[in-house]
Amino acid sequence: MTSPSAPFSVLCEPGFSPHQLNKYATLMTCGNGYLGIRGGHEEAYTDQVRGMFVAGFYHRATPDEVTELVNLPDITGCKIELGNTPFSLLAGTLLSYRREFHPELGELCRELIWQSPEGGLFSLKSARFVARAPQQLVAATLTLTALDQATPLRLSTGIDATQTNSGRQHLTEASVRVMHQHTLQGCYRTPEGDMALMLTSHCRLSTDDVRISYAAKNRRLTQQFSTTLQVGVPLTLEKFSWVDVCLPGDAEPASWDEHCLAQLAPHVEQGYAALRAASLQQWQHWWPQARVEVDSSDAFDQLALDMSAYHLAAMTPAHDERCSVAAKGLTGEGYKGHVFWDTDIFILPYHLLTRPETARALLRYRYHRIPQAQQKAARCGYEGALFPWESAFTGEEETPAFGLINIRTGLRQPVASALAEHHLVADIAYATVGYLQATGDAAFQATEAQALLKACALFWLSRTTEVNGRLELHDVIGPDEYTEHVNNNAYTNYLAHYSVAQALHYLPDTPEHAGFRARGRDFLARCVLPQPDNDRVIPQDDSFFSKPTIDLTRYQAKAGTQSILLDYSRAEVNEMQILKQADLIMLFFLLPSLFSRDVQRANLDYYLPRTIHDSSLSKAIYAIVACRNDMADLAWPLYREAMAIDLGPEPHSCDDGIHAAATGAIWLGAIMGFAGLEYQEGQLVLSPRLPPHWKTLRFPLRWRGEQLQISISQQHLQIEKATDAPLSISVHGTLHSFTRRLVLALH
Repeated sequence: MTSPSAPFSVLCEPGFSPHQLNKYATLMTCGNGYLGIRGGHEEAYTDQVRGMFVAGFYHRATPDEVTELVNLPDITGCKIELGNTPFSLLAGTLLSYRREFHPELGELCRELIWQSPEGGLFSLKSARFVARAPQQLVAATLTLTALDQATPLRLSTGIDATQTNSGRQHLTEASVRVMHQHTLQGCYRTPEGDMALMLTSHCRLSTDDVRISYAAKNRRLTQQFSTTLQVGVPLTLEKFSWVDVCLPGDAEPASWDEHCLAQLAPHVEQGYAALRAASLQQWQHWWPQARVEVDSSDAFDQLALDMSAYHLAAMTPAHDERCSVAAKGLTGEGYKGHVFWDTDIFILPYHLLTRPETARALLRYRYHRIPQAQQKAARCGYEGALFPWESAFTGEEETPAFGLINIRTGLRQPVASALAEHHLVADIAYATVGYLQATGDAAFQATEAQALLKACALFWLSRTTEVNGRLELHDVIGPDEYTEHVNNNAYTNYLAHYSVAQALHYLPDTPEHAGFRARGRDFLARCVLPQPDNDRVIPQDDSFFSKPTIDLTRYQAKAGTQSILLDYSRAEVNEMQILKQADLIMLFFLLPSLFSRDVQRANLDYYLPRTIHDSSLSKAIYAIVACRNDMADLAWPLYREAMAIDLGPEPHSCDDGIHAAATGAIWLGAIMGFAGLEYQEGQLVLSPRLPPHWKTLRFPLRWRGEQLQISISQQHLQIEKATDAPLSISVHGTLHSFTRRLVLALH
């Protein structure tokens, strides 16, 4: 099964600007799911935030703060001194500049020509990547050439443990040493001693005419090279690093320092070019099962899809089911590196339908934390499992009690998510069912799935309030976080109903479950499910329709900035018809078969003018639901804006890390919007509606053990697979069965 392959996109920085240092440091993060290194420049800039993160490496700096993903010591910085002048693009004259990121293998490259204030002209080329395997390996190269005059050169690089999380220091320096004249090694531990990091870096210069010195001072272990740049003779520094950690519960290897040295040594012998070729080959093996290709008149579309696929791989710790995907992946300190519902709803489907074993690991992350979720539920007076709104390594609730200071009142604003945003419990159940539907994994169903579904369902059975014989869900927060502490949020009620129904479906009808099943049937019979009014609009919650409306046009023009909170307090926003993000529309995205097209269209018309899209999760969902309802004029602009949330021109769009869920939503929009894919009910469904400027859309899909290759044009749909096992698929409502190949005309 082969199809034409589109050339890989390249993300090019439009030019050097101190105002967008951190945006591109985020977008150009090199990573592999275990390790992420922000794409900062080798030289230092005051506002540049460096970052290196390892999945699962969390720590609490003080008892009053929440756990956060630790920003580890830096290995990318390099001080370059040419003559008497430190190299900086804020001084001298920049004559040419090109900095680009290659998602094909996660490599960051830079080429420039710079004239020093002293008058010398120099070429600089640099590149680095994090290996796909072994996952601890980082390779970097830096080449300098004097173009018009010989110049003294000093290069200083090493391991910089002054790195902090916005000022919070998490690690103690256990030991630093220099070995074999070219290798630096530092061991760093948390104060409690339950986690440790071993960093090993080997540096070498492409000349023997060099003086080398070392320094270990103020948490910096540095190696300095002093030599002379001769005119026209390139000088190359290669740096190879091994980043190894011990997380809680890991056994520290005997002679850990020597072990890391031995692991790094063979890679040092190969050199940068050979290591790059090996890593590229590993990525090339991965891409055919992951890449979405689009023949579009706008090259940005393919760039967004390639960057989405790369970052979804680079942020997901497929190697360790004790870890999950943080809201900023491994690209920055945003949201403290915590795990939200984003992972289960926006990111897991990508893995489920490309590499389901990764989706299984993400669900097992939740499964392993059922005991902590049960403890939280019990503390709150509920049964079952109440999973933390923000999770880290332990499974305890990590949501801070207070957020930002309200600049109008001077008071810190309380964060209510951990207390009332309980739809996460139903989201986890939904993701669990989706996994079962897409894989037919009987072993997972018999163990993890049953445990998850029953624990989630028991929570909802105990969460209800009886009113006039009906069961209601009071004091909740739905996906729309501008509307807090409401009763009968439609999204929450329908998803809770769904999770209980699915628990009854998948749990065996045995005596041990008899009491649970009776309670579950009663819940399904009496749970309030908000219904459409005479205009076919479903109330987002019991009180929403009674609230006043205001013109949101100017706030919508600044989507994502929360500018409305400069004019109104959170309490005032809560009392108006103002949505931060898709809420009821999110329900249509997840459970479309429950609602007619007339109802979905009426609600799109009603809620879109009331939505500011201050969440990066919003526009893609509106786009998908609009697409499914043949509202092309609405779908494409929203999807295009969703693709540009991080990749667009806004210079600070993702300073503190990529919007991980929005990255997943780029894939969701293409596959579940324009390809019209649905799978949650166990039947593979496609209802293609390509934008006019897309000639073809091609993508791989894993479905119940089969590897599918799907190609959609404006006129035809083609599906290929490798086996003769029959497969059925619904296309625009008509069921088709085939073995190896299906070709259909689209009308």
